[in-house]
Formats: sequence, C-alpha cells, structure tokens
Amino acid sequence: MLVNDPNLRRTKRPDTIAQIGTFLRERFSLEDDKDDQTGVIQSISRGIEFRGINLWTLIFAIFIASIGLNVNSTAVIIGAMLISPLMGPIMGIGLGVGINDLAMILQSLKNLSIAVVISLITSTVYFLVSPLHIAQSELLARTSPTVWDAFIAFFGGLAGIVAGSRREKITNVIPGVAIATALMPPICTAGYGLSIGNLYYFAGAFYLFLINSVCISLATFLIVRFLGYHQKEYPTPEVERRVRHTIWVAVLIVVVPSTYLGYQIVRKTIFEQSAKRFIANECNFQFRQVIKYDAHFNRKQSRLELTLVGEPLPKDSINLLTSKMVAYGLNDAKLVVRQGSFKDATVDVDAITTSVTDQVVRYNQASIAVKDQTIDSLRRYIDQTQSEKLPIADLRDELKTLMPDVRTFTAARSLVMSGNSTKPDTVMLVYARFSRRHTAAERKRIEKWLQTRTKSKRIKLLIE
Repeated sequence: MLVNDPNLRRTKRPDTIAQIGTFLRERFSLEDDKDDQTGVIQSISRGIEFRGINLWTLIFAIFIASIGLNVNSTAVIIGAMLISPLMGPIMGIGLGVGINDLAMILQSLKNLSIAVVISLITSTVYFLVSPLHIAQSELLARTSPTVWDAFIAFFGGLAGIVAGSRREKITNVIPGVAIATALMPPICTAGYGLSIGNLYYFAGAFYLFLINSVCISLATFLIVRFLGYHQKEYPTPEVERRVRHTIWVAVLIVVVPSTYLGYQIVRKTIFEQSAKRFIANECNFQFRQVIKYDAHFNRKQSRLELTLVGEPLPKDSINLLTSKMVAYGLNDAKLVVRQGSFKDATVDVDAITTSVTDQVVRYNQASIAVKDQTIDSLRRYIDQTQSEKLPIADLRDELKTLMPDVRTFTAARSLVMSGNSTKPDTVMLVYARFSRRHTAAERKRIEKWLQTRTKSKRIKLLIE
C-alpha cells in the first residue's frame, strides 16, 4: 500500500536534516580531549618568557637559520625553524586578546620585542662577519611578502592553537606549524638587510615577519573565542571596561594597517601573476629574446619592464603589446621595453648568460633529437633492406631445377604508382631469359613458385 501523505514527508525531511547536523557536529567537534582553560593558559605562558634556555635556544636557532640562508640550504633552514621558540609570545598575544588579559598581552609584547631585537642583532653580526655576501634564492624569497604567506601563517596558527588546546598534545603539529609559518627566516633576512645597508631587504623581510605574527595571533584569538574560554575577571566593572577598550584600541591600531597592507599584497600578487602570464603568452618573438622582465607594482601606476636582445622591436609591435595588456588585467600598467642600447639600464649579465645558455641547450637538444630520429630511420631502413634482400643466386639455381633452359635471371621488389592513387604499391619484379619459348602453363608454374618462394602476393614476371 502506497502512502502519499505530504505531512509525513514534511516530518521525515527535518529528521534527516537533524541527523546530518548531528553527524557534522560530532565529526568536527573540538570538545573531544579538550584541555581545561587553566592548563592551556599555563602551557602557552611557559613559552612567552624569553630568558635562560629559551633565549639561548633562540640565539642558536638564529645562527643556524642565518647559515642556512647564507649557503642556500633548505634543510638547514627547516632545522632552525624546528627549534625556534618564537611562536610562544605570538600565541600569547592572541590568547591574551581572546580572554581580555591585558597583563598577558603586555608580557607577550615585551618578550616578543626582546626576541626580535636579539634576533636582529644576532643575524646582523653573523652576516657582517660571514665571507659570503651574495643574496641566495632562499634569502631573496623572504624579501617580498605575498598573500600566500599570510594564508599559510593564518592556517598554521589555527593548527597550532587547536593542537595546543588538547589534553594530550599532538606532537607532530607544533613542529609542522613552526616550519609552515616560517618566522625565523624573515627575521634573519631583515638582519642581512641591515648588515649590507639595504633597507628594501630589511623592510620587506621584517614586514613578512609582522604579517605572519599578526595572522598567527588572529588565528589564536578566533579559536580561543570559538572554544568559549572565560574572560579574565577584574575587581570592578569599570576596570574591566577600561581594559577591554584598551585591548580593542590596540587591536584596531594593528589590524587596520595590516588589513590595508594585506590588500596591497593581494593586488601585488595578482599583478605579478598577470605579468607572468602576459610574458609567457605574448612575448614569444622570432628574432629577439626577452632576457629579463621586472613587474614593479605601485598602487598609483605599476610598471612592466622588458629587456630584449636581438633585432629591435618595431614601435607598432610595442603598441600592439600594450593593447594586449588589457586582456590580462594590466591596463593600468605602463610597458617599458629596453632594447638596443642599455646605457641607462642595469643589465643582468647573469640573466643574459643564463638565457643564451638555455637557448643553446634547447637548440642542441632539438638538433640531437632530429639526428637521433634520422639515425633510427636509417637503421630501420637498413634492417628492413637486409631482411628483404633476395637471394638471387639461390633463386636462379632453384629455377634451373624447374627450368633447365634458363639463361638470365634477376628479381627485385619495386614500388609501383597507379594513375589514380597517391599511395605506392609493392610488386616483385622478376626478369628471366630462356633458350626456348614457354607455354602459358609453364609461365603460371613459375609465378606460383616465385610467390611461394619469395612470400610475395604480387609477381610481375617478364620473360624473353
């Protein structure tokens, strides 16, 4: 019996939704194995203070990270991040904001400032005495923050505070967070910038460190509020209100500039990615080569600079390139093409050498590939010719057994083109001269023997 009751269907639908909601809450719940608030605060507070072992560990980690950046060793840099204690005061700031603990915030800021100053001094001293002064790729990567660095720091901070709020600590999360958020390399790069007097390196690296720190603190604050930690109690409501106002004013002072700068980072990242796609798709010239390009982002007017070698690019082609920039979102950017004379431009000799070397390598690889194909074709042709080579002498002797009056004999495989087809056909061409005229039956007998002996379906027999 079919039941078609609308009221019954309406009652079943909410039950299904409730079951799905219950399943999701149980699956994504953070209540399992959650440590009590006092234990979490004590655990984070122990990492805030920089004195004794924490301070010496920081100094050693800075030296290790600076050496890794100096010699361009990723493994050494990762090792330094694993032993770095910089996460403590940064998470302490987020926790203090989350529970309205002004004393914890001030203590965390104080110790973070001490850690930053000591880190800058240590890294600057190292790079001053180091005989290696060339900025390697690992070091240069920390001089210009991107939006992805902020995302990594934020999600790393989420993972860190979730793992830190468990009763049984997840031992593999905190080291992973230390590696992902990468607090140590930027501060060492800032020290490198101070040691060589390059304020651009210092500002970019130090800004990357600040962005990472703010994102980790923000992630800690959000999880603390999500877990419903109790706010710190104060003697009077007036004191509590004053503390809360002070905290939020400080938060706004930090968050508002960070939000604006983060927005500029997003714009810069999008501009650089668009410039990269434009170069890859539109700047493939026949008689000239792009040896270098620089995408300079500016909130007023950005600039894309191309350095070319080879035949000069005509003015019409430059105008055409400029018009194509609109399709890549670069309509507000100015295109600067440097070619011919480089008196006013700084030419990267290493870039030119690398570009020319790549061109030579690609040409050689293509030439070798063509030669290899030719050799393989010739080898296959020779093998095929050897396998298809007819034993003329043996065929003549066998034919003498059948027809003793044979005087001359030869055979060869030949290509025959018909008048209506463009595809050649293979025919076994046989010429024989006998001392007497043969009958049609004898000719047929010779053809059948040739087909069987040479395994050829088509035989063209010429007899004199």
